[in-house]
Amino acid sequence: MKLKLALLLACSQLFLKAQNQDSILLKKIYNIYLTQSKCYSNLEYLTTKIGPRLSGSKGAAEAVIWAKKAMYEAGADTVILQPCMVPHWERGAKEVCNLTSTKLKLNIKLNCTALGSSVATPANGVKARVIEVKSYDDLSDLGEKNIKGKIVFFNVFFNQAHIKTGTAYGETVKYRSKGASNAAKYGAVACIVRSMTSVADDEPHTGNMNYDTTICKTKIASIAISYKAADVLSESLIKDPNLEVFVKTNCKTLPDEPSFNVIGQINGTSKTNKYLVAGGHLDAWDNGQGAHDDGAGVVQCIEILRMYKLLGVKPKYNVRAIAFMNEENGLRGGEAYAKFAKENNEKHIAALETDAGGYTPRGFGVDTTNNLYNTVIKWEKLLQPYYCERFTKEGGGADLIALEKLGVPCIGFEPDTQRYFDIHHTAQDTFDKINKRELELGAAAIGALLHLLDLYYVPK
Repeated sequence: MKLKLALLLACSQLFLKAQNQDSILLKKIYNIYLTQSKCYSNLEYLTTKIGPRLSGSKGAAEAVIWAKKAMYEAGADTVILQPCMVPHWERGAKEVCNLTSTKLKLNIKLNCTALGSSVATPANGVKARVIEVKSYDDLSDLGEKNIKGKIVFFNVFFNQAHIKTGTAYGETVKYRSKGASNAAKYGAVACIVRSMTSVADDEPHTGNMNYDTTICKTKIASIAISYKAADVLSESLIKDPNLEVFVKTNCKTLPDEPSFNVIGQINGTSKTNKYLVAGGHLDAWDNGQGAHDDGAGVVQCIEILRMYKLLGVKPKYNVRAIAFMNEENGLRGGEAYAKFAKENNEKHIAALETDAGGYTPRGFGVDTTNNLYNTVIKWEKLLQPYYCERFTKEGGGADLIALEKLGVPCIGFEPDTQRYFDIHHTAQDTFDKINKRELELGAAAIGALLHLLDLYYVPK
């Protein structure tokens, strides 16, 4: 009995010693990020010197060159430019959306933006009466006899009861994505959606839409109008159901362009073909600077390379920081990376994505695959002093979908997103909206978790 107690005491002391060492390590990592990080200056350059960088654009090509240089400067052993063909969509001249009503004596400009991948209207635009709906069921109930020749307006609000803003976004984005195809099915001549946001301002939100030819082969122009513009349109329709709206867009889709994922790697010491990766997406919408979406994620991942350089240690696994291309309107980068990994027989131990803004860190969503969640949850107390306290059994992100299909356990970084959809996909997503300390705290949380995974995680 005494021997058992002695063994238990010894094990307990070893455990406490290991925990204390890990606490010291995390403090050292956070000190590096909060006093020596180049996240903020890197992001300033990416957003203000390069700016908009939609796939296929000159800005996107410049961002690839910048990312390669930034990764080498951060301490990468090697940087891979991994090719992928990407869509090349251009917005063209500024969109127009005007509401007119003889009855109400109105002639109002509605602030709008074309949705990504939308076709243009006819050269002279489209002018028609408007049918407001709040769901696809509403659309179906109205049918062709009420919709043909009209403009469909999907007036769908964020559900404010959701604490997690991403849940509200997920519920509404389906109308942005396939609203045009569903409306065209019943003969609509254009499609309008309320911007995907809960903030009552006059800033329209873009974002990608997709034509689903299994629903309807006809392609009609699709725009988003601002929150306030949507209110004006809805309230005016109550007073005059016969009012008309004029829409003109000038979009065009050009042939696919060659581009690249940018992959910065620190070589591991003992696992030659095993990888831990963290990524954000380099592309960003053309109407802003892509500071929170997702310049923040890119610079946070690049900083992992600098962390290892400043720690003066080499990871066990190969560690990669990935700047994915084409998350916004195609996911070609994520798909190309997964194909690259498969063809090279690379074993990905875990993959992390940061694509929810550079706000204060709150935690991580972690897959249960390969015992990943059960491992990470053991470090909850280690990360609590840094206010990184929320760990849920769901992980990943859009650029990791293809890797996840290969069985790679995935993690999603979760900052506080209460303000994220205020500026998401708008002209307001600019560098001045970034808080330096919040950005660096998020980067530190990501770097700390990745280093703990490298030290201790053993997949089942």
